[in-house]
Amino acid sequence: MPINITMPALSPTMEEGNLAKWLIKEGDSVSPGDAIAEIETDKATMEVEAVDEGTLAKIVVPDGTEGVKVNALIGVLAEEGEDPADAAKAAEDGGGGSSDRSGKAEQAKAEETAGGAADEAQAKSSETPKEGDTPQADKAPATTGTPAPKSEKGERIFASPLARRLAREAGLDLSAVKGSGPHGRIVQRDIEEAKEKGTATQAEASQAGKAAQAAPDAPKPMADEQVLKLFEEGSYELKPHDGMRKTIARRLVQAKTTIPHFYLTVDCELDALLDLRRQINASAPMRKNEHGEKPAFKLSVNDMVIKAMALALRDIPEANVSWTEQAMVQHKSVNVGVAVSIEGGLITPIVKRAEEKSLSAISNEMKDLARRARDRKLQPQEYQGGATAVSNLGMFGIKDFAAVINPPHATILAVGAGEKRAVVKDDAVGVATIMSVTLSTDHRAVDGALGAEVLAAFKNYIENPMGMLV
Repeated sequence: MPINITMPALSPTMEEGNLAKWLIKEGDSVSPGDAIAEIETDKATMEVEAVDEGTLAKIVVPDGTEGVKVNALIGVLAEEGEDPADAAKAAEDGGGGSSDRSGKAEQAKAEETAGGAADEAQAKSSETPKEGDTPQADKAPATTGTPAPKSEKGERIFASPLARRLAREAGLDLSAVKGSGPHGRIVQRDIEEAKEKGTATQAEASQAGKAAQAAPDAPKPMADEQVLKLFEEGSYELKPHDGMRKTIARRLVQAKTTIPHFYLTVDCELDALLDLRRQINASAPMRKNEHGEKPAFKLSVNDMVIKAMALALRDIPEANVSWTEQAMVQHKSVNVGVAVSIEGGLITPIVKRAEEKSLSAISNEMKDLARRARDRKLQPQEYQGGATAVSNLGMFGIKDFAAVINPPHATILAVGAGEKRAVVKDDAVGVATIMSVTLSTDHRAVDGALGAEVLAAFKNYIENPMGMLV
């Protein structure tokens, strides 16, 4: 029986990706673990491995295809002993099997882990197409046989296929169930908890929904057509958003509309840190490589900022947290995200266990992460997670700014340029190199007093940098 190869969900929030390149051609044999294609997401380019053994009978989606929906058919494998031509014909006729050969338990697991991306992709495909758009139904096959439910107000409810089936069997209304999955998606455990708590049935929720319809709708952003009418025709050109820019826009709206930001700013003297940095870099051993000899490391001010932030959160563990509606997530190590500007957007690779690493280790790791981020070669686990981040615009001469928190982080540190300023010491005016930093906090998780403790600890490490070496 032919085996379908479908577009994988490479992260919980992935809706679609670009099939950059096939690494095999029709007629090639593959085994589990063989790299078969390169997929571009909004954040990275990743190789996809085969999970079954067989012969590539047909390439359904060719190289360079953009906007391929998660779970869409991209190729067909012929099983051992099966004629590839027959498998290819079956794919053309709409047949084909599934690469998932496991039983019901594995099916349920797959529904829970991959259902979120399928739900979001289905929600996007249900939007009314604009003039000139190709209907979504023509672009890719449906990812699930059951349409995602809607609330009484017509809003789409995101739930895994398994959760929808369990809710239907129990007579539960999904609009009355609070999701604990990624981005609030309803999963199996939420349905089980709802049944224990006696959550409203569909009939009861329907009455509540009708009452809610009387409430005024929130203001909506201007439609594209309304925006374009404000400008003279021919005075502009349209540049469509790529996947990364759409993801950034969506997450920024989520961050600014759901997280109560609170801002704290402090000035730090950098002279002692700059002096220590010069000494450390001067003492770096030389290492040979194909280009000759070069220092084993070269610290930047940002490397030392990352270390100071990690140590500050180690010292104030109450701030090393992430917010959820059910509980505070207390992290056992300090994983610091570092904003890296790349073509077309921004990505935040994570320096994990930064409080335990030496300055030279952080420096070399950041150089590697930044290089692979610009090449879009990061793995999802390298840019997802963490509880805090550092965004440094000092190299552009920015004095101070306030950064937007990147969920699920509870804090982000905005770092400005170090500059010579007049300061007063012992009632005398002097000159010092000053750097302004602003800590944005999720006030639900890190309130003002707690944030002030973090900044005080950070300032102490920056102004007494020898403490970062012990």
